[in-house]
Amino acid sequence: MVIGICGGSGSGKTTLLNRLAECYRQYKPSVFSMDNYYKPIEEQTVDEQGVVNFDLPSALDKAKLLKDLDCLINGQPIEVLEYQFNAGGNKRLITINPSELLIVEGLFLFEYREVIERVDYSIFVDVAPKIQLDRRIYRDQDSRGYSRSEIIYQWNNHVIPCYEQYLEPYIEEADFVYHNDERYEEDFTQLKKQLKEKFNLQEC
Repeated sequence: MVIGICGGSGSGKTTLLNRLAECYRQYKPSVFSMDNYYKPIEEQTVDEQGVVNFDLPSALDKAKLLKDLDCLINGQPIEVLEYQFNAGGNKRLITINPSELLIVEGLFLFEYREVIERVDYSIFVDVAPKIQLDRRIYRDQDSRGYSRSEIIYQWNNHVIPCYEQYLEPYIEEADFVYHNDERYEEDFTQLKKQLKEKFNLQEC
């Protein structure tokens, strides 16, 4: 089974992914992050200010992403360089083994139609923009080395336009909309209920 998780930057995709992986750990789920397929920085598009825009579908190596995803779905392990944002190209090679439960996570889950066609159940993580921005500021300053001004610039000029064009239009397509706010616990309960009813996934 392939579960897909989509949502804007700072929406909590990784947190939900980790919670699902723990909840269904008896299946030894594999995790496929689309973030690991960013092209080298010299191949990225820059905006009118000369700032690299990572929030475009063209930012990822789509062909390699699809090839590796198909390998996993067909029961073959893959090796991929784990992408480290703003880490000077420092990457480590990781092996992802196939599993009966595969969780795919990324911004362009729906925009890449070839990906969503391979997904059995899709989740859209929804949260208020202010919460997303607060999380992004905390995360990108703490772990990615960006200044507050850089984060705000990217948010206004890259992140929001990306969300409005490549994510928001697909929210109605999702099998489940997960509200990552005060409703998160109730929604997680409902999500598990649906996964049990539709696919007989049993939690630990």
